[in-house]
Amino acid sequence: MEDFFKYLVHNIENEDWGFYLHVAGFAHIKPGQQYPPKGHPLGYSFNWSKGRVLNEYQINYITEGEGIIETTDGVFQVKTGSIIFLRPGQWHRYKPNEKTGWYENYIGFNGSYAQHLLHQYFFHAEVAVVHIGYDEKIMEAFLQSIDYIRNEKPGYHQMCSGLVIYILGRILSIRKNLDFTNKKLENTIQKACIIFRNNLSKNLYFEEIASELNIGYSLFRREFKKYMGMSPAQYHLFLRIQQAKYLLANNELPIKEIAIGLGFCSIYHFSKLFKEKAGETPGNYKKLLHFQSLPVQSEMVSKSISFADNY
Repeated sequence: MEDFFKYLVHNIENEDWGFYLHVAGFAHIKPGQQYPPKGHPLGYSFNWSKGRVLNEYQINYITEGEGIIETTDGVFQVKTGSIIFLRPGQWHRYKPNEKTGWYENYIGFNGSYAQHLLHQYFFHAEVAVVHIGYDEKIMEAFLQSIDYIRNEKPGYHQMCSGLVIYILGRILSIRKNLDFTNKKLENTIQKACIIFRNNLSKNLYFEEIASELNIGYSLFRREFKKYMGMSPAQYHLFLRIQQAKYLLANNELPIKEIAIGLGFCSIYHFSKLFKEKAGETPGNYKKLLHFQSLPVQSEMVSKSISFADNY
């Protein structure tokens, strides 16, 4: 497959979407070959002595070979299966090992939603490289985005942004699973989740549950949060609020009865927590569900046609 790269233009509509691409490409850098290859525009091409600063996010998936990347935070080793992460305004320089070369697959992007994702999930620490190994699904998504970019049909920015978001999600999922090579610990957490689901009407004592599962509470809480993304207490509360939503939507039980049935000490405490998690009080939530389920009368439909057409 021949090397390919393309620099893209975007408009206000793409910016409003919150995620748009600047560049995408792939290249096979052979051992001893000049790097970066010629042909890239000013601002992207660089030499090792000066490095460069980009005004966009980039991910570069190295699927074969090895090398290094240097930023103001240090020097990082790159190997087969590594992903290089770059953020706007970050000085950097990287290159393949002269003896091995590498295969690189890169996408540059920007936007308000891109910024949210990268800073929320990837830039907690100043790490320029993550190692995930070779993943066929990431490569499939990358190559599909390249097909959209080659043709530049209307809406291709939106299609490509979805694929890049998928790639980022895939990277995050792989990293989380790599952190849990301890299957015994993973099984313990999954058993805890079953206990939580089977006890939605109770206020649980998580130290006792950890003891029953033969694990220290501090270790249990830390690893549970790493695995599930929230503490055991917050996860159990999340399940209870989800059950409350189901009950509010599917029967006529009074709110007080729902609160007591789910083990909350008072309707006030239940309402306070429900609003924090659902954004509405239980009463308002039930009213909204009732309003949405009302049948639309034909007269109302005919009166609203002109408004709907202009919306």
